[in-house]
Amino acid sequence: MPATTHDEGAHMDAFTAGLLQRIRATKTDLDVARETGDDFLADVELAELEDLRRLAAEHGVEVGAA
Repeated sequence: MPATTHDEGAHMDAFTAGLLQRIRATKTDLDVARETGDDFLADVELAELEDLRRLAAEHGVEVGAA
């Protein structure tokens, strides 16, 4: 397998940052949906959060406190 180039590393950094930002935003949206009693939206946001966490795991992105 060829070595990772600088451009590929920068892309991965952008991918990771974008993914973690989406996870944080989705958590916030989920909290708001729960606080306002919007069960349907909470279900949608929870499904999105699960998908994002799965994607992170597939790409070796540590979610941690994100």
